[in-house]
Amino acid sequence: MPEQFLHGVETKEIDDGIRSIRTVTSSVIGLVGTAPDADAALFPLNTPVLVTGPRAAAGLGAPGTLTDAYSAVYGQGVNIAVVVRVDEGQDDAATLANLVGDATLQTGCYALMLAGSLTGQTPRILAAPGFTAIGEPATANPAISALTAVATRLRGIVVADGPNTTEADAIAMRANHGSDRLFIVDPAVRVFDTVTSQMVTRPASGYVAGVISKRDREKGFWWSPSNQVLTGIGGTTRPIAFQINSPDTEANRLNEAEIATIVRKDGFRLWGNRSTATDPLWAFLSVRRTADMIYESIEQAHLWAMDRPFSEQLLRDIRDSVQAYLNTLIARGALLGGRVWLDPELNSEATLKAGQLYLNFDIEPPAPLERLTFMAYRNGEYYEELVGAVATA
Repeated sequence: MPEQFLHGVETKEIDDGIRSIRTVTSSVIGLVGTAPDADAALFPLNTPVLVTGPRAAAGLGAPGTLTDAYSAVYGQGVNIAVVVRVDEGQDDAATLANLVGDATLQTGCYALMLAGSLTGQTPRILAAPGFTAIGEPATANPAISALTAVATRLRGIVVADGPNTTEADAIAMRANHGSDRLFIVDPAVRVFDTVTSQMVTRPASGYVAGVISKRDREKGFWWSPSNQVLTGIGGTTRPIAFQINSPDTEANRLNEAEIATIVRKDGFRLWGNRSTATDPLWAFLSVRRTADMIYESIEQAHLWAMDRPFSEQLLRDIRDSVQAYLNTLIARGALLGGRVWLDPELNSEATLKAGQLYLNFDIEPPAPLERLTFMAYRNGEYYEELVGAVATA
C-alpha cells in the first residue's frame, strides 16, 4: 500500500533495539494468621492487605498471631509485608482449616495468590507463624503443604517452624516434607513481652522471614540468610550445641538433616543453608531463589515482544536483551556465568509458522560457602632459616 502523500517533513519512531530487564522484587513477605480484634474494614477476612509499617499494622489488634508475626518481621528492619487474616474457629482444628483455606475459592493461604493483583506486591517469602509447627509425627503439616503449593505458583519460598521439642522430633518432621521451596527452622525463640514484662516463646519463622527479606535488600537474593543475627530475641527455647569446627553437635546434625537452627555465637544467628529439596541440584535455598528471580524477571520483561511479527530484528532484540541482563547479574556476583542462544532445531519452520519461539539460556548461581577446609603442613626447613638468620647477624 502506497504511503499517504505528504509535501513536508515527518518523524517516525523506530523502536528496534534491546530492552533493559528489571529484576522483580524478591523481598516481600506474605504472612497468614489470625487477628480476631482486627478492624474488619482494613483487614477483611481472606484478603491480602499490604502493611507498610507499624501504624498500618496497629489495625490488626493484639490478639491472634498476625501482630506478633509482623512485629518479628519489623524487628529485622523490614516494613512491608502482605498479610492475610483468617477467622478463628471454634477450636484449633477449625482455625487450622481456615488458615489452610480452599484453592478454588482462594481463601486462607491461597489468598496470597491474589496479592499481586490487589496490592501490587507479590510475596515470595511466605510464613504462617504458629501454625506450621503443629501436627502428628508421621503426617505432613497441612499449612506447610498449602503454603508450599502457593510458593510454587509464586516462585517463592516457605519458612516453616519445627516442632520446638527435641532434635529427634525435628528430624522426624523434616521427613514428612520434601520441597526445594521449604526452609524449616527449629527451635522457637524467646522474646521479651512488654505487656507481661517477662520472656515468652514465639515462633522463629517470622524472625527468619524478616532476616531473609533484609538480606535480599542489603545484599541480594543470591546471598544465603545463614550466619545472620536475629534481632529482637533473647534466646531459644532449648540451647543448641554448636562448634564451628565440630560435626558432632546438634546444630550440625540439624543442618545435615536440612533443618536450619539458631545458634549463640556473637548474638543468636540463623545457621543453615539448605531447603528440604529432594534433588541435590537445588539443595541450597539461595540457589533456588536466584533461579526463580531470574526466570521471573526475564518473563515479565518481555511483554513488549508478544504478538509482534517475526523478524530478524525481533529475534536479535530478545536474545540480546536477555544476554545483557545475564551480563549485569554476572557483574553483580549473582551468577557465575550465563549465555543465551537460539537453537535452529527447536526453531524449525513449522514452529515459527505456529507463532512459537524458543530461546535457550544457561545460568549458574553461586553456591554458598558451607564447608571450609584448611590444609595445614609442618615444615622443618624453617629451623634452618632460623639458624641461618642468627649466623649471619
